Amino acid sequence: MNGFFRTAMLLAAMTALVMGAGFLLGGQGGLVIALGLAVAMNAFAYWNADKVVLRMHNAREVDERTAPQFVGLVRQLADRAGLPMPKVYIIETDQPNAFATGRSPEHAAVAATRGLLNRLSTEEVAGVMAHELAHVKNRDTLIMTVTATLAGALSMLANFALFFGGNRNNPLGFFGVILMMILAPFAAMLVQMAISRAREYEADRIGAEICGRPLWLASALEGIQTAARGIDNHAAERNPATAHMFIINPLHAHKVDSLFSTHPPTAERVARLRAMAGAGAGPSHGPWG
Repeated sequence: MNGFFRTAMLLAAMTALVMGAGFLLGGQGGLVIALGLAVAMNAFAYWNADKVVLRMHNAREVDERTAPQFVGLVRQLADRAGLPMPKVYIIETDQPNAFATGRSPEHAAVAATRGLLNRLSTEEVAGVMAHELAHVKNRDTLIMTVTATLAGALSMLANFALFFGGNRNNPLGFFGVILMMILAPFAAMLVQMAISRAREYEADRIGAEICGRPLWLASALEGIQTAARGIDNHAAERNPATAHMFIINPLHAHKVDSLFSTHPPTAERVARLRAMAGAGAGPSHGPWG
């Protein structure tokens, strides 16, 4: 409940930022326009974000005929999690990584890269996909879509202020417009990071419970982190706004990408999972005996 309350407060803060930016841009009318813009963008994202993201990464849907072992693994884990079977995709990149998307558990998709399936053991892949199914179970995919959309709305409003000058009759005058242009996108990024980090820790915990072996996920995170440092994910580099969706940050080619991370430190995530294993969290066996 604490995690849910914190996420709700952060989303409320993001919405308030959008409305405040709209007021500084155009007064009362700007506030209404900003709120309408946020609602319209979120409505579009609610229905279409999963398709857009999968297309960005050239994800290819697979089934029991084209990828029987992988799809069968996801099916077993979805059954253990009490979730409907999601659509399953493979992304043809050598960097090991994975993400989940979709507006609800009934309309979910999970995607893994070819590098993940080739470089990790079956147990490690199970840990990763259990983590992604935890995101589906927690409805994180919708939360992260909303935050990304609100952040996009703030950036758009900041650009409007740059070109049109904003509402200089606001209480802070022209200084307020300048502050909005600079600080609003930055504040939105910080809120987005806070939500992403909190949801990753929770998905690690629930994912470990789903697969039954916290150390499978811990080992996978270490392997992905090591490999991702040296292997480009070109689609992710072209679309950095989707980086928060992956289990490990896929960006590394540009130094600016490392200034602000949407993911918690991998070492801390691994330490928490090892502590779960040491405390005997989950069943004493994995999903295959």
